Amino acid sequence: MQPWHHVHLGGFAVGRAGLVITEASAVLPEGRISPDDAGLWNETQRDAWADIVRFSHSQGVPIAIQLAHAGRKASTRSPFTPGETAVGLNEGGWVTHAPSAVPFGRLPVPHEMELSEIHDLIEAFGQSTRFAVEAGFDAIELHAAHGYLLHEFLSPLSNLRDDNYGGDYDNRIRIVLDITQVMRAEMPDTMPLFVRISATDWIEGGWDLDQSVELAQRLEALGVDLIDVSSGGLSPEQAIALGPGYQMPFAQAISDAVSSMAVGTVGMITESSQAEEAIVSGLADVVLMGRQFLREPRYALRAATELGYDLEWPGQYLRAKN
Repeated sequence: MQPWHHVHLGGFAVGRAGLVITEASAVLPEGRISPDDAGLWNETQRDAWADIVRFSHSQGVPIAIQLAHAGRKASTRSPFTPGETAVGLNEGGWVTHAPSAVPFGRLPVPHEMELSEIHDLIEAFGQSTRFAVEAGFDAIELHAAHGYLLHEFLSPLSNLRDDNYGGDYDNRIRIVLDITQVMRAEMPDTMPLFVRISATDWIEGGWDLDQSVELAQRLEALGVDLIDVSSGGLSPEQAIALGPGYQMPFAQAISDAVSSMAVGTVGMITESSQAEEAIVSGLADVVLMGRQFLREPRYALRAATELGYDLEWPGQYLRAKN
């Protein structure tokens, strides 16, 4: 069997070569998780990303960018920086933004966004999308998961608004749909658009799988090519049932509910047999991994060997292949 099966997304093939996704690149300065985070809100950043894209292409690897806004979880220290979690205003931090003035755990109370700021945010995602296209990225992922700003709008636990962007289900998902439409309009028809969601808050009364299934169907109708199904991150009170492949049932439920949109699964998938079974069984179309590649950068080469597929190795590593 082959370790990576081809899935065609808007004319783009995610297959044996794999796909690199540069994660959590902010569309505005205040959308960074930490002061050390990357962004894509100006032409200087666009040109810097273009150099990275060209290098990735020179190695035969397609590359996508994940556009994000951290919301009330912004202005925090990177994991390798000592000190309190929140970065103070006198240390280069900033006032965070959210749908409602509800803090995440012990982080500062965020500024409740005004309607004009929401409209500016939607435009910012559109501008960053244009920059991503100009930089040469092969695909774009919209980050609406893990308790960051767009997820904060989705969940009734963090969105207490009573206007067009809060309250009932249609209003809470409105911003994700609006941004999706703006991004899709800025992208070539053949360029894939992904959306990452948290399928559940893991808290009673919060965002849940049924709501995620309906959102997935709405996103499919707007031309989203792949939905990347994760979970959690909205509240420190979450009670996650961790275990190998623990998020796969969420991907399965969404896969059963959509037709043309591909579904990706992620989370504690560490062995090639897990990934292969997810694809072969039809549970998902794509398997996404992050931490496993941090633990083992050559994971793809090992997985190919385990699954009996003769993957083409980089020239620098050929002497170690056999």
